[in-house]
Amino acid sequence: MTGRGNARRFFCSRRRESVLILKGKNFVMKKVLIPTKLDAVASKMLAAQGYEVFQSAETPLAELAAAHPDAAVVIVRSEKVTPEIIDALPKLRLVVRAGAGYDNIDIVYARKKNIDVMNTPGANANGVAEEVVAMTLACFRHVVPADISVRAGRWEKKNFMGRELTKKTVGIVGLGNIGRLLAKRLQGFEPTLLGYDHFLAKQRAVNIGVRPVPLEQLFEESDVISLHVPGGPSTRNMVSTDLLSRMKDGALLINCSRYGVVDEEALAALKASGKKILYATDVHPKDAEGEKPSAAVADLMLPHLGANTREANFNAAKRAAEETIAYFDNGDTACVVNAQTPVGLNPMQLRLAKMLATLARLAGGRRAVRKARCTFSGSLREFRKWFSPKIQEGLLPDAETNLVPPQAELSLKEHGIDYAAREPLSGNVEEDSMTLEIVTDGEGGCRTTTVRGIVAEDAPIVSRIDGFRSLYFDLRGHLLFVRYADRPGVLARIASVLGDAEINIENIAAPIDHDVGETLAVIKTDKPVTADQVSAISTLVKAIDVFAVSF
Repeated sequence: MTGRGNARRFFCSRRRESVLILKGKNFVMKKVLIPTKLDAVASKMLAAQGYEVFQSAETPLAELAAAHPDAAVVIVRSEKVTPEIIDALPKLRLVVRAGAGYDNIDIVYARKKNIDVMNTPGANANGVAEEVVAMTLACFRHVVPADISVRAGRWEKKNFMGRELTKKTVGIVGLGNIGRLLAKRLQGFEPTLLGYDHFLAKQRAVNIGVRPVPLEQLFEESDVISLHVPGGPSTRNMVSTDLLSRMKDGALLINCSRYGVVDEEALAALKASGKKILYATDVHPKDAEGEKPSAAVADLMLPHLGANTREANFNAAKRAAEETIAYFDNGDTACVVNAQTPVGLNPMQLRLAKMLATLARLAGGRRAVRKARCTFSGSLREFRKWFSPKIQEGLLPDAETNLVPPQAELSLKEHGIDYAAREPLSGNVEEDSMTLEIVTDGEGGCRTTTVRGIVAEDAPIVSRIDGFRSLYFDLRGHLLFVRYADRPGVLARIASVLGDAEINIENIAAPIDHDVGETLAVIKTDKPVTADQVSAISTLVKAIDVFAVSF
């Protein structure tokens, strides 16, 4: 065991904990469990700083926990950290996921036990980008079946006529860390790079050599399509019949994002009908032995190898050790993914922040957000850093969620959004209110949208949208927003469409912006208003804008 500084190790007679004497002060040596084949750099760095490390890839975490119940830290890759594991470690303070995703850790239960959970985002990005290049070449040059054929003694060269990647059109869906690195790694093949990321500034895409196009166009024109989007309900079956049927015959679709992003049943049906699509994937419902549903449609299947490189393993291990040391030495919680709401902040205020961000994005025309400025008044000023994750989730509904403030602000930046929290300019703003001003761009140039809200009687209230003041409308429930040129009879027409659909109106507010001669009707209904009904209302009342949202 390597000590730290002028440390001398001894054992306290009253406690079974190793203690170091560090330049005149006591330091309780913390025990770290690493039940995975993580690069040795983590254990070496931790040991050099006085941590007691027990690493074994062959020993299940449950057995390690039983043998070392006094462990303060657990560092894992894909190993599951369940409530049972957490309960078996009563002194556990920190769990580090050496990687980006952390769905193998019960972060909610960890929070209940006052245990922080961290991840190491970005450490594996290059490994995944290179895997996409490898899968592309393997599919285009029939590497796997040709190897099997030659090993069997056959010589079927004519059956393995391939294609070259050079000068092909490659579509990248999702231009986050991995997507941007993939664009960079492909440059040597002189490709035409198309990109789709609704929330990334067009100029930023152009700066990395990618031409931003609509998703449908990307699928129609690409020879290779690589998916790099988050999982979850927003992207479930994102790539289904419509997009798949647009692909060129012989085009290659690669899914190294999350299982479920591709509708594999729709893909199987199209292949059965004669559509020639190549499909390569390394994502599965479970990272474990057993039959894989993708086997029926995949031309190339790998066991989730994206981050399985020595370099990625080293980077993740090093980051995990650095974060652990910074956490205990400096109280650095920048990478905590299950941060607890600070004492004194009403959780409803956080919920309101996400609602206002969502509302600002929708009222701004559902266009790409380029700038966001949030002003916090009253007691909210001291908590303003805690609101950025909820604002990020509202402005970027398809991006990663449950981030800590620094990660959320980085996500906003990576998606081309200039975000800042600022002091109120005057004392004329409601106490404990938040005002969000966003700038969007699209056809017709830039547009500024402002929303303001408060929490009253523990209800999230929107008090202003642009020039429509004194709204004071409860945002919970199913809402319909209709903006139109002020004139009589419009509300009656809206009500008739809702009535015909057997939708009941529970509440309504209709303030007028006299400066522009427009009315904003905000209507709460007992059930969601469908896209067809929104379209019908828009046509009937010649609306300037209509949208529906449920909170």
